[in-house]
Formats: sequence, structure tokens, C-alpha cells
Amino acid sequence: MTLIGLGANGITAADPVWGMLEGWSSSPIASDGAVWLMVLAGVILSAAAAAFAVHAFMRRREQRLIGCLADLTAVAESGSEDPEFAVRAGIGEPWDSLLKSLAQRISQAALGISEREQRHTALEIKYGRVAAELAGLKNVLDLVPDPILICDAAENLSFANKAARRLFAMDGDLPEGRALGAILRAEALSELLSAMMRRKTAAEQGASWECETADGTKRSFRIQLYRSGPQSDSPGNMEERPFHVIVFRDMAALDDLRRRHAEFVSSVSHEMKTPLSAIRAYVELLADGDANDESTREEFLAIIDAQTTRLQRLIENLLNLARIEAGIIKVNKAPQSLNDILEDAAAVVEPQAGLKQITLRRELSPLHLPVPADKDLLLQAAINLLSNAVKYTPNGGMVTLRSRLADEGVLFEVADTGVGLTPEDCDRIFERFYRVDRNKDMAPGTGLGLPLVKHIVEDVHRGKISVVSRLGEGSTFSVLLPRASHQPAAAVG
Repeated sequence: MTLIGLGANGITAADPVWGMLEGWSSSPIASDGAVWLMVLAGVILSAAAAAFAVHAFMRRREQRLIGCLADLTAVAESGSEDPEFAVRAGIGEPWDSLLKSLAQRISQAALGISEREQRHTALEIKYGRVAAELAGLKNVLDLVPDPILICDAAENLSFANKAARRLFAMDGDLPEGRALGAILRAEALSELLSAMMRRKTAAEQGASWECETADGTKRSFRIQLYRSGPQSDSPGNMEERPFHVIVFRDMAALDDLRRRHAEFVSSVSHEMKTPLSAIRAYVELLADGDANDESTREEFLAIIDAQTTRLQRLIENLLNLARIEAGIIKVNKAPQSLNDILEDAAAVVEPQAGLKQITLRRELSPLHLPVPADKDLLLQAAINLLSNAVKYTPNGGMVTLRSRLADEGVLFEVADTGVGLTPEDCDRIFERFYRVDRNKDMAPGTGLGLPLVKHIVEDVHRGKISVVSRLGEGSTFSVLLPRASHQPAAAVG
């Protein structure tokens, strides 16, 4: 029911209400009712005003509390304490103290979290760097040709390089972390390594071990065990725990080197003994007066001179080989004309060929063939090849000197119609002191001329030398050299 309405002149009472008031005014209690009505209206208005004030106060505290919570969030995010937080709060006790304490705790927790995050980031960076270094170290160890094993103090495998995985047939995933004895599958070797690792007094130990491969080849290894870390097992950090590095050095190459060294000494001694014995014998004949006439003395002196020349050539070849292998020979490389060098070499050997009625044919390219070369050394190599061809070509034969441009560089060949070589001879012809037994009577030699050519071509000039031959038909020696890149081949003249 409507009690108050809007009239034309303002607020007016509804008709039913005025009717009641008119009734009260005619009754004995009309004046008292008006008073109570006014009191009731005042109470209602006071209650409404109080409710509005309480609502406004609670609204302000709610806004302040929301602001405080926002400030707490900002404190937590920034990780720094806000000294004016309590002043801005102003909610009243005990809330202000509680909020201040909560802000301090949140700030401390945020600082702790920030510090832990920084330490975690630093550890991640350090771990990444260590992991990269470890991966690089493993890649380097994989390049080492010797098998390498790394074990911890409990004889469990930590790492095996590529050579070790190949030697011990470690297929598939790396067996890191497994017991070494179960991986090697060689009881004698496992026992040997275990005994060496248990011997804690020595930081470095050595032993020998022989094995037989799947194809029946016997292999000999020298085992070197290196111990790292403290010399006694004591509790401590993981970094202080010892580990073992086991290196297997294949003795085949060393044994072969020793054998070749012994053969070299034996060959040198033999090659030097022959001319020295001849020189001594003829000197004694001359000293004893056995050369009664001038022609005999001249014959003896000619033999002594020839053997002396042979000995001198042997010594010079040995010195040249030693200098080239040691890298101490002075090399003066410059762009050279290959055809000019070959012409000079042919001119040197031509008198020797004429003595045997051997035709020395030149089939040189009309192109200018520039090569980066030491002229003297390359000339010596060409002379050795031509001289060797003349020596082992019968009288009336032919030696051909060719040059041409090849896809890979510049090529020159020395072909003869001589006695030829067997496939076995071709495989060994560049070995020191190797001479074909059946051809030794055709010409004197030291067995060092072709090895010297090989060193000059391959070691000094980074070229390649090869031979193709058939017994009784002749041989062809081919030398491939790099072309001087800044001087393109062009026609001469």
C-alpha cells in the first residue's frame, strides 16, 4: 500500500492514510498517536542513517583491505619490504599489526625465492658449460686411435671411447655404469685390470696383454693405467673419489717400426760393406804391387773410383731421405714450368741413354703446365725416374717422357720398354733398399732412388706417384702434382 506519493505541490499523503489520521484526530488519543508516529519515523530514519554510516565505514575498510592485499601482492612480486605499508593500511588493530607481519614474512619469502632462483640459474649455466666441456672431451677422446676406458673406484665403467668400443665389441647403447668385468668378456684381462686398480700405492702402472681377434689375428697391447684422485678410499665429496684411466697402446705399429729399423740398419750395413770391401781389396792389391803394368793400375783405380762414387751416392741419398722425413730440408717452392724441369732432366740422362743406344723420346704437352715446386728437388726426382728407366731397359730400347694436364692437376709419366715388374715388385718398389733380385746384375744401385722420389713427390710436393708394369714388357711411373692455381694452363708460343 502506498503511504507517500508525489502530488502537484510536493509530498502528499495518500487518501487512506489521511483518513486514518482524521479518524485519530477525532479520537481521544489522536494527539498521542501523532507523537508516536513521529518517534517511530525518527527511529526509522536514525536506523537508516546508522546503517548507511556502517555500510560506508565497512566499504572504506573493504577498499583499504583490498588495497593492502594489492600492496602485499606487489611486495611479494618485488621481493622488497615496504616500510610505509602499515601507515597506508590504517585499518586498525589488530589488523594493521597482522598485515605488517604478513608483509614482512612475504617479503622475506620473496627474497629467499629470488635468491634460490638466481642460484638455480647460475647452476644451470654452470651445468650447461660443464656438459658442453664434457661432450667436447668425449669427442676428443673418440678421435684418439688407442682404446681408452675410464672406471670409477668400484670398477664400474664410466666411459669408453670409439676405439675401445670397437675393440671390445660394445654394440648398441654404451654400457656405462656396468661392472668392467661383465663388459670386457675376457677373464684374464678383467683379473689383470682388477689387480692393477686394487693396487692403490702407484698412480701409474703398466702391463702387457695379448689377444686374438675374431679373424684369428694376434694383437699385442701395452696397458697403461692412470689413477686420479686421492690414493686411499676415504669418505668425502664425489669429486674426491678416485677414478682410473686405462689406455691400450697397440704394439703392432711399434713392433713393425722396430722390425723396419732393424732391416734398415742391416740393409745400410750391407750396402756400405759391398763398396768398402771392393775398395779395400783393390787398395791392398795396389799396395802389394800386384798391378805390374799401367793398364792394370788404371783398371784398379777405376774400380775404386766407381765404388767410391757408389758409396758417396748412398750416403747422399740417406742424408736426403733423413732430411725430408725430419722436415729440416730447405724447400723453396715457387710456380715452375713442369716442361722446363722435364727438359732439363732429359738433358742430364740423355748421355747415359746414348751409351746403351736407348731412344729417349719426349712427348711433352704444348700447354704451359705451372706447378708449385722446389725446382731442384723435383728435377732430382725426374732424373731418378729417367735414370732408373734407362738402367733397366735393354740396349736399343726406348724410354718415353710425357706430360699433360689432368683433371686433378698436372701429370708426367716415364715409360720404358724394359724388363718390367711383377705385382709383388710393384707393391714394394718404393721401399728402402728394395731391389729386384733377378735384375741386380743389370745395373748397380742402392735401392734408395725410388724411395727418395716418393718422398719428394708426396711429402714435399703433396703429389702422388704410382707404377703400372708387366713383366717383360716394361713399366710406367706416373707422377701427379697439384697445379699452381694462380697461373692457368695456356698454350705455349
